[in-house]
Amino acid sequence: MIQIGDAIVSFDIFVKKFSCDLTHCKGICCVEGDSGAPLEKEEPDRIRANYEQIRSYMKPEGMAAVEEQGFSVIDCEGDLVTPLMQGEACAYAIEENGNYWCAIEKAWSEGKCDFRKPISCHLYPIRITKYDGFEALNYNRWKICRCACLKGEKEGMPLYRFLKQALIDKYGEEWYEQLEYAAREIELGHIEIPPR
Repeated sequence: MIQIGDAIVSFDIFVKKFSCDLTHCKGICCVEGDSGAPLEKEEPDRIRANYEQIRSYMKPEGMAAVEEQGFSVIDCEGDLVTPLMQGEACAYAIEENGNYWCAIEKAWSEGKCDFRKPISCHLYPIRITKYDGFEALNYNRWKICRCACLKGEKEGMPLYRFLKQALIDKYGEEWYEQLEYAAREIELGHIEIPPR
């Protein structure tokens, strides 16, 4: 792992190839899983502040889930997450042309919302684990993303580059420049990745 600022970054983020392939996965990450999308502590307030705009894109079942459960819930592991529709899809998930995506992001993309979507969704398949004084960034392997791995290999798209904007949104331009510097050092062999 490499430390950049207060973040410890797994070598996987530099070497794994990844590129979302909605034509194959259909955005099923908005539906699958044991609980909703992880939320930062300030994100439920950002959803609340934009909810009148977001709700116009939501499914009736999603609006009912928010009305019943709130903008966020605590899951069985004690994490703050988005509520689910009948224990399955994220309450903010919508379906268009056979693909799932996010009502929050749709409102944002149309200029009606100042919150793009939860950073955990924006950064996926990177997952952040918070510790006392630092955060760990790890690659989360999930079988539903196999098509994204294959597409990433075909395109030669490293995970850190595919998620450039999300990483900048989370950590800033300067942090991302340091990440790119570390990636170049790895490519040149100046930083050795330990064998697994």
